[in-house]
Amino acid sequence: MNARLKTAIHHWSYVAPLLQPARNAKEYAQLVEALDAALDAGGADEKHPLARLADYLGELVAEYEARDNMPAAASGADVLRFLMARDNLRQVDLAELGSQGVVSELLSGKREFNARHAKVLAERFGVSAAMFL
Repeated sequence: MNARLKTAIHHWSYVAPLLQPARNAKEYAQLVEALDAALDAGGADEKHPLARLADYLGELVAEYEARDNMPAAASGADVLRFLMARDNLRQVDLAELGSQGVVSELLSGKREFNARHAKVLAERFGVSAAMFL
């Protein structure tokens, strides 16, 4: 076995998660972070050894974004509107957030999401609470 393969096998448990498609918002955020790091480390230059990794990570990020059709830099209100549309929900369907007025203020950006809002929404929609904060 050559030294390069030995090194790859030794570090595989750290590398493998980076090469998997994201299944949820947390894994998506990890992919975006990895892509940024690869680009910052030189992967933006197509002649750099990390360029192929940056390209692959970029494809995984784009795949997740296309699948969920959600902008990468979405606000908490954007995320909530997207999830409501996806699940065909109305403001009245989100009574766990508070009154319909509270939901309206959250959606319009007049009110900030707090930790309780984020936790309730994360549990309801099966996403990371960080998406709302």
